[in-house]
Amino acid sequence: MSYEPPTPPANLPTEIVNTLNEATSEHLRDVASYAEALAEYKEREARLEEEEADDADIEERPDDLPDDVPAKATITIKEINDNRYYYWQWREGDSVTSKYKGPVNPDE
Repeated sequence: MSYEPPTPPANLPTEIVNTLNEATSEHLRDVASYAEALAEYKEREARLEEEEADDADIEERPDDLPDDVPAKATITIKEINDNRYYYWQWREGDSVTSKYKGPVNPDE
């Protein structure tokens, strides 16, 4: 253990450093406990806001979306033997799953 006082982080505002330097060891331990809990709370709130923003980006479930296809699925076009077809496509873990939707040109 060093006999020198610790060096505060460079990005910590001076008024906070001065307040902490004047605090008792008991108050410093209380501040440390509160700061840790507050940091966890703010990180959790940020994650929840991010999840809500991600959920808002997902459009409503299209009317023609089959029941066994998740709402996050997108439509892609695949060309097979010079014919083009629509497929629902979505990610399941590490793999991509596709489900046939219909021909690109309904007259085909």
